[in-house]
Parts: sequence; structure tokens; C-alpha cells
Amino acid sequence: MTRTFSLALALAMLAAVPARAEMEFSVYTGWQTAPHSRVSGNFPGTGAPYDALIGWDGKSFAAPPYYGMRGTWWRSEQLGFALEITHDKVYAPDAERNALGFDRLEFTDGHNIITANAMYRWPEKWGNATPYVGAGLGVAVPHVDVLTNTGYRTYGYQYTGPAAKLIAGVKYDLNHRYAIFGEYQFTYTSNEADLDGNGTLNTNVIMNALNVGLSIKF
Repeated sequence: MTRTFSLALALAMLAAVPARAEMEFSVYTGWQTAPHSRVSGNFPGTGAPYDALIGWDGKSFAAPPYYGMRGTWWRSEQLGFALEITHDKVYAPDAERNALGFDRLEFTDGHNIITANAMYRWPEKWGNATPYVGAGLGVAVPHVDVLTNTGYRTYGYQYTGPAAKLIAGVKYDLNHRYAIFGEYQFTYTSNEADLDGNGTLNTNVIMNALNVGLSIKF
């Protein structure tokens, strides 16, 4: 399902791009955090309801690290459209998940976010530096890793709900093809996951990230 959705987005954007449009591929990493959010649902096995405020950890540089990729098709000097995949992560702290009855509670082989973005830039506004902004809508496809203290294990990718993203950054051209950039990203996801043992997990996760990366023009 995820691959089909990504391919459909890519084909739709490619069809709308003129043959001479500028194409740009970007990769980045950085520091990603997530503020507290409520986690609720039905406990696997028993069906008992649970509800708690979780102070998520991002652990950006722990394996697997936080990273992202973005392909942008600039239709004019200012306006472009992009397909972006971000590998975010969130971990529930030990004490908080233990209090709920979980031995593991995390989206850590990626709280993966796929979005279609609209991008706007101001070319060479400050010499070789180009500021830009973007906004996107898409889906959350996290790797749900949940283990209860009674032995129920959920371990796999799920489509859990919609996602939205805001971007603001500055790109610095090294030459006509390569550029480096720094940016801030805000991401919101609404997640409803199914847990083995007829359980459920619902949470809205907000992520803030400071990214640094490299772009290549084609």
C-alpha cells in the first residue's frame, strides 16, 4: 500500500512538470524531537482501556538514525513540488511505558512520513543563499514496535493515519550543481495502530527537527 501510494504521488507530480523543469534531490539528517502527547487505546489481551501522557524521546543519532530525502521539481524560478520521505523516531521513556504495562512502546524503525509538498523559494536573495518554505500533506507509516508485560508483541509497518508538514530553510549554492542547506521542519501525525491481541494504540505525535543536508541539481 505504501509503495503504491508513493508511486502514484510521484507519477502525478511528474505528469504536471514541464520537460525543462529543474529537478533537485536532497538528503538530510539532524536533530529531531517530539513533545509530550497522549497515548490511549485498549490493552492487548484484556481489552482494558489505558490513557497516559507520554514524554517521547527522539534519540536522533541512535541506530537507526534520523534522516530524510526529498525530490523537488521546480516548475518556475519560485514554485516547485516535492515528494518527501522522512525517517523520524519516537521512544516512550522506560518509567512511563512500564506504568502502562508495556515493555516496549516505540516507533523506531521509522515513524516514517511520506508527503507531497508545495515549495516556494527566493532565488539568490542573499548572494549564493536562497531562502525557501514548504508545506505538505501525506501519510504516516511507522514501524510499530510494542511489547506488553504479558507477552503480546506487535512488530511491523502499519499505515496509521494522515500527516502534515511545514518547512523553512536556507540553501547555499556551492556551484551550479551542488548546494548545502539548513532547515526547520514541523510535522504532525495522527496515528491509530492495531496491536496483536486485539489491542489498539492511538496518539497524535508532533515532531520538531533541525536539519542539515546536501542538494544535487539535475
